[in-house]
Amino acid sequence: MPYTNAHPALARAIAERGYAEPTPVQANVLAEGASGRDLLVSAQTGSGKTVAYGLAMAPTIVGTAEKFERASSPLALVIAPTRELALQVQRELQWLYAAAGGKVVSCVGGMDPREERRMLAGGAHIVVGTPGRLGDHLERGQIDMSSIRAVVLDEADEMLDLGFRDELELLLDSTPKTRRTLLFSATIPPGIATLAKKYQRDALRIETNSADEAHGDIDYRAVVIAPHDRERVVVNLLRYLDPRGALVFCRTREAVSHLHAHLQERGFGVVALSGELGQADRTRALQSLRDGRARVCVATDVAARGLDIPDLGLVLHADLPDSTASLQHRSGRTGRAGRRGTCAILVPYHSRRRVERLLASGNIKAQWSPPPTADEIRALDQKRLVEELIALTAEPAVDDLNAARELLAQRTPEQLAAGLVKLQRAQRPEPEELTSDTWPVRQPTGEPVRERPRTGLTVWFRMSVGRFGNADPRWIVPFICRRGHVTKADIGKIAILDRETRFEIDEQVAERFAAAATRPDQLDSDIEVELVGPDGAPPVEPRRRESRAAPRSGPRGAGGPPGARPPFRGRPERG
Repeated sequence: MPYTNAHPALARAIAERGYAEPTPVQANVLAEGASGRDLLVSAQTGSGKTVAYGLAMAPTIVGTAEKFERASSPLALVIAPTRELALQVQRELQWLYAAAGGKVVSCVGGMDPREERRMLAGGAHIVVGTPGRLGDHLERGQIDMSSIRAVVLDEADEMLDLGFRDELELLLDSTPKTRRTLLFSATIPPGIATLAKKYQRDALRIETNSADEAHGDIDYRAVVIAPHDRERVVVNLLRYLDPRGALVFCRTREAVSHLHAHLQERGFGVVALSGELGQADRTRALQSLRDGRARVCVATDVAARGLDIPDLGLVLHADLPDSTASLQHRSGRTGRAGRRGTCAILVPYHSRRRVERLLASGNIKAQWSPPPTADEIRALDQKRLVEELIALTAEPAVDDLNAARELLAQRTPEQLAAGLVKLQRAQRPEPEELTSDTWPVRQPTGEPVRERPRTGLTVWFRMSVGRFGNADPRWIVPFICRRGHVTKADIGKIAILDRETRFEIDEQVAERFAAAATRPDQLDSDIEVELVGPDGAPPVEPRRRESRAAPRSGPRGAGGPPGARPPFRGRPERG
């Protein structure tokens, strides 16, 4: 059904954008029963929420008139959690209300407040902003709330998570009691329900997604990797899937910076986005993605909500998300506006069960697979290359034909074709060679995981830190799992001696463990791991009698003398 109940000017703007049918959330807010009422809406990210509340508030702020009257005090207030989302909303509402003569002003942190003050003084029909900056303008008397007819809270759950409850209540309390309140949130936790009860009147509840329903326009892939192959796998996935746009998520700013440099060095058009960047740097990074100068954005979770990057075909979780909600918000950057997208999750060997729990709690079905190899990417490149070159030769222009004849007079057709192939290949970064040892990848069946049969045979290894180096099972076990790509179940006995620690590894994974664990590692390069041998207990080092001048133990739980060096420079990665 087309946008029949929409304001005529807005319906024309939507038609010019090529949208023929409303999304479910848009259809719900345009229904007869929703007109003029407060709304409490939960919908998936990427479901057209911005246009939905733009359509919903139009009858309240424009009425039956074809256009707005001259702008003075704002008629509508839209509050968003982040400056990126607020600026995106401002752009969306600008084109939506353009035919109606709407003036939309943004007020966000990081922008010049004096320019915002001038814009507000010049009049606005709709003001979009973040809670903090809007609160500043309100307290300084620079924004007049007396004419507000509609207030929209976009991503309300995120605003509460960020601690903006006081600012939201200040803004809502300053608006007329007769206003409409439209509350949009991905979920409706208790805090949102309390806020709705306090500030809404007889709100219509609209729910277009279920809490246990996964995003239908996203194909999920779980890629099982060796932890030290993480950056190489990112390269290979970007090359294999070849998306027009990709968003790669990391947990920390440092990880973003490191991966950004790694991809840039390998020839990708890539930008970085994290909380430490200023507003100008963020704006330039996003503009590079929108105009095609960059195709990859490496970001922290600051980009998980509110960003709408055109042609974003891939979301790649280089670091695992902390929760199912984080997974869904990150992944929701793709598969928007009816376009399908892909979400790839890098799963270190030892974190498989954690990822299975994340997927299960979100009712997400993922295809499990190993990472694409360099040979697979080169074979796919060959196929793509043929298709691209055939497309290039279709209906050549006269100038191109003349240049071709001149080239053929100097080189053979085979030489020219080889040169063209070389030129095309030079535009693609080289794929990476991954670790030779691979794990079998099984598809989850929903049944309890059965451990593989154990032979009872083990192989002993040693690591170059012991009791005097603060060796402790609490960090040794995670260290062994991460360094050797094994699980806790693969570890047998652990013997902590004075200057070294010896431990058993199940013989079925010992070869792979040795290949991974004996390689240098950036996180703990001062710890060496080496094979001791099969079968038998490790030699027991006689306990030294300590003098009374040296305490028997150091810091609580450390097992070493005061002042002993820490076991390694960085703790093993969580998960």
